[in-house]
Amino acid sequence: MPSPRRPLLAAVTGATLLALVSATTPAIAQPASAGAPAAEQCSDEPRDLPVHEFTDHRELGNELARLERVSAGAVDVTEIGRSNRGREVWAARVGTGPKAVLLTSEIHGNEKTGTDAILQVLDFVGTSDTAKAKRMRSELTIVAIPKMNPDGAELDRRGNDMRWDEVTARFPQLRGSEPAWNYYTEPRQGDDYSQLPGFDVNRDYNPDLNYEPKAEDFPGTSADTGWYITPESRIVRDVYKGLTAEFGKVDTYVDLHHQGACYVMPDDPDRFVTMSISGKFVDDPATTPGYEQYADTYDLDYAKQLNVAVYNALQGRANNNPLFGNITLYPQDTNLPGTGLGSFALNGSGSVLFEVRGQTQTLGQKYRTQLTRTVYIGLDGMLSSIASGQIGNLDPAVYDSIPPRGPSIGSASRTATHVLED
Repeated sequence: MPSPRRPLLAAVTGATLLALVSATTPAIAQPASAGAPAAEQCSDEPRDLPVHEFTDHRELGNELARLERVSAGAVDVTEIGRSNRGREVWAARVGTGPKAVLLTSEIHGNEKTGTDAILQVLDFVGTSDTAKAKRMRSELTIVAIPKMNPDGAELDRRGNDMRWDEVTARFPQLRGSEPAWNYYTEPRQGDDYSQLPGFDVNRDYNPDLNYEPKAEDFPGTSADTGWYITPESRIVRDVYKGLTAEFGKVDTYVDLHHQGACYVMPDDPDRFVTMSISGKFVDDPATTPGYEQYADTYDLDYAKQLNVAVYNALQGRANNNPLFGNITLYPQDTNLPGTGLGSFALNGSGSVLFEVRGQTQTLGQKYRTQLTRTVYIGLDGMLSSIASGQIGNLDPAVYDSIPPRGPSIGSASRTATHVLED
């Protein structure tokens, strides 16, 4: 029998919610002693673990409706499209400021803490009477798309739920071409895609926001751009285009992810990485053939400043909880123009990646509160820095001094495939 779902904290809003979460947050268990073999404490092997405490699609709709109601419309919720299986994809907008910030979560359906953290951000910014919240509302326009891959989220798996023949039905020009390289039809992370195939939506973006699929661009590779063949990526692309038309540019784009459970700090194999962050997703377009047209809009220094704001916010909480100090840089040899982060960075947005410890098939809902709190603190610190203008005073060089992610002490295959699986 399925475990009963824990109700959302529907009666708790704003600063009260944050205080409650802070007061009840449990510490993530570390290895029992310095002498204990850390590898025995962690595994990246897929398991069938409970996830019912995370916010599902129905609960998300209910919570967004509640936030719109209790904020007296300060949080404006809109259905912006439907997933491939017809589930609603919602956007929540709060604030009237001149800088547009786009937040997305659960592009991979087994990476769920970002959705819960986004709900907390919307609650605080939309309902709090604090000076900080008022400043965020006046200086920023925050648009959040929580659970942007609801089909994958309901299946608790990485990919969406979509067959190649559905792609060719929508795009007849692709009939006869080889399926995209990111089309899953075999077991992966414990899920059998042979019964319900799907795509890694996070490889379906293209920096050309008007691109339409062309047969000659398939099957492609992880180093190539994507095609906007999934409804989910097209929905986010259209929101991004709309914000660009309205504001001139999207100032900041943040995509919330998870990574393997067993990465450790580079200087201490007994301290697990709580979260890795990054602002670099593509090679410098000024020196990359075929991408020169994006050189004038690409702003890596601003992405670094945004990440420094995230890092500083979490380090500032490390005295109260050392786990907030276990933050590292995601690998910087990444060149993925087919991701949302890479595509939108090339279009001029300061882009930020959050990679929280452990996907659901490795940790389930274990540490949910603590890891969600980590994401919230990072987002809050970044948004506050943008709204106050302090972001411009941060030194981009500090980004390069953030410790690199250490090795994985779990499955050896994880380390070799981190770019594809995180």
